[in-house]
Amino acid sequence: MAKPTSTFKCTECGWQTLKWAGRCGECQQWGTVVDVATETGLVSRVTSSPVSASRSARPITEITEADVAHWPTGIDEFDRVLGGGIVPGAAILLSGEPGVGKSTLLLEVAAKAAKAKSRVLYVSAEESVNQVKLRARRTGALSDNLFLAAETDLGVVLGQIDAVEPQLLIVDSVQTVSSPLSDGIAGQPSQVREVAQTLIRVAKERGLPVLLVGHVTKDGTIAGPRLLEHLVDVVCHFEGDRHTSLRFVRALKNRFGPTDEVGCFEMTGDGIAEVPDPSSLFLSRGAAVSGTCVTVSMEGKRAIPVEIQALVLDTPMPNPRRVTNGVDSSRVAMLLAVLSQRAGIKLHDKDVYVSTVGGVKLTEPGADLAIAIAIASAAADYPVPHDFAAFGEISLAGEVRPVAAAKQRTAEATRLGYRTIVDARAGSIREALASAKNAAGSSFDKELDSVF
Repeated sequence: MAKPTSTFKCTECGWQTLKWAGRCGECQQWGTVVDVATETGLVSRVTSSPVSASRSARPITEITEADVAHWPTGIDEFDRVLGGGIVPGAAILLSGEPGVGKSTLLLEVAAKAAKAKSRVLYVSAEESVNQVKLRARRTGALSDNLFLAAETDLGVVLGQIDAVEPQLLIVDSVQTVSSPLSDGIAGQPSQVREVAQTLIRVAKERGLPVLLVGHVTKDGTIAGPRLLEHLVDVVCHFEGDRHTSLRFVRALKNRFGPTDEVGCFEMTGDGIAEVPDPSSLFLSRGAAVSGTCVTVSMEGKRAIPVEIQALVLDTPMPNPRRVTNGVDSSRVAMLLAVLSQRAGIKLHDKDVYVSTVGGVKLTEPGADLAIAIAIASAAADYPVPHDFAAFGEISLAGEVRPVAAAKQRTAEATRLGYRTIVDARAGSIREALASAKNAAGSSFDKELDSVF
């Protein structure tokens, strides 16, 4: 028989080494290499276990859709992201930066479910029950069917589940709950894995949907082992700027629905409110001024009009400034080069400022055409009408290329009253700027001729 040898193994990816290391050589995680006693030359065997009648395999044609039916949470925007609602036995992970509103949203979900005669257990491992009660009173989330517990021990949490027997479980957050069966403090990868695996097993055995709150790291990824994202059924990310009231919920993974839906919310003094039609949030009001153009952006399957503003100023400095907010700075630099080379608009001696309205961030290339028209409008000092919209990708050759969901963008712009829509049918950047010139009216012809 071979002598037992001491081997060190990474608890994240399984990488093994004969010497201890502070950092895994495979997944590059810190503090995940532990000493495990293994015996070489021995092969363990797994024996079969009897299967009960309730757990026996069934033909897929005999499984009804009622077994995996969604039940709505009462928050339409959240249901949109989940694919229609919560599936019994599903494990849902909601992540987001601190202070973005994760706890407020889940408390609203818990209140809606409790008012629908469902027993809800809200386990707060970060706040006391009095703190949660204060927030619930402010947001109107009080209900006799909503049970609160402030626990950080996994065994006590399981005891609370047995005592309350809820139809919905919310744990805030999974990084602050610890298990005595795992070494280390709460938040370490081994603890997060043990807590998540136990809660998900309980969810599957009892058909109990579980909503878990997850922390994020400095780079925006979910803290803890990547195994956490593989274990859960749905991964949602709650994002938004602290300086604005707008919030977005996106599904990064969804076993029961699409992953291209986006839910819009607004943080108010009374909690979090749904925004079923966010069109007015990203548009300015008042008289038409130069340097503005509206584009139609796609957020999942939803078409949202967004106003882009630009400001062009003369500068005596040898290196003019290029300042952007809400758009990609490198994309704007490329569009400035295309406008200079393909459209004859000289901007090498001017400061250019480009921003979006409402704090929305545009990353898709479909906003290229609106950015270019806004810059040209600011350079020529002519206003684009309020009923003018543009979307399309601009290539380095000056072509306006088509973008995805063009028909849906056009339909949404038409529904909101935009009568002049410029897209890939313009063909080139010069033709698109000519369409903007015609929409601006003949009173600006002299100014436009001096720029175009």
